[in-house]
Amino acid sequence: MQNVSPVLIDSTLEKEEPSYSFLGGVCGFIFYWLAFAVPFLVYGSNTLFFLLYTWPFFLALMPASVLIGITLSMLLRDRLLLTLLLTGVIVLCLFWLVFSFLTGW
Repeated sequence: MQNVSPVLIDSTLEKEEPSYSFLGGVCGFIFYWLAFAVPFLVYGSNTLFFLLYTWPFFLALMPASVLIGITLSMLLRDRLLLTLLLTGVIVLCLFWLVFSFLTGW
């Protein structure tokens, strides 16, 4: 006979949390492209010539936008609408800040 004692499994063990960082990363990426379209809507097709010379500045905003989305998503875990709203506002303002600084030179 084996010397085995039964192990009770507690049903309140750790639950697996959903991946909030993926949602934040996708949110930041989508808002980056939406923010990229705003100067075209405001200034028209002449924006393309401006972006041809300044594309590294705007390309550097992509990882920043994704990180902003991930950070806000991790901080505001269960508040999806607030995460979307804050990520959108921050990414749009950041993009517009870089655009306005570069056009002011």
